[in-house]
Amino acid sequence: MSASIAVFGSAFNPPSLGHKTVLERLKHFDRVLLLPSFAHAWGKVMIDFEARCDLVEAFISDLGLPNLELSRMEQEMAKGNESITTFAVLTELQRRQPADQLTFVVGPDNFLNFEKFFKAEEILSQWQVLACPETVNIRSTQIRDNIVNNRPVSHLTTPRVAKMLEDRERYRFQYDPEP
Repeated sequence: MSASIAVFGSAFNPPSLGHKTVLERLKHFDRVLLLPSFAHAWGKVMIDFEARCDLVEAFISDLGLPNLELSRMEQEMAKGNESITTFAVLTELQRRQPADQLTFVVGPDNFLNFEKFFKAEEILSQWQVLACPETVNIRSTQIRDNIVNNRPVSHLTTPRVAKMLEDRERYRFQYDPEP
């Protein structure tokens, strides 16, 4: 029996209420894979992959949506610190689950840059692509900026994620926030 699977890749650096608004609109999928970037294709500096996976798991727990799951696909596919392309991820997922229907969910950052994706035209021809902008303008950048400036983040993410981000040693942001 085939399943409908939404693949939502993001840095999740860290997960925000903006991500939440995208995920809440994906309830009609059998499964929604939250796929943290192992290494960012455009060179974005991110906190440790394992730490981001822990944050995503807490985020999923807070949201309580039964179809959400963390996927470590990029880590499984990684060779060194090379970034993994969306095309490679979708190809591997389809190989592992040939009967399932995959939909790549594109958030606002990626939607505006989709033509930069490796094999963007092939992605469009082989899989469904769903542009799903956030309905609240709360971004990971704001969370990082608040952390760097010692301001609260509880209004920008879910409760468990906000609590985890209080551990400045584990969730360290040693760079300037992006504009």
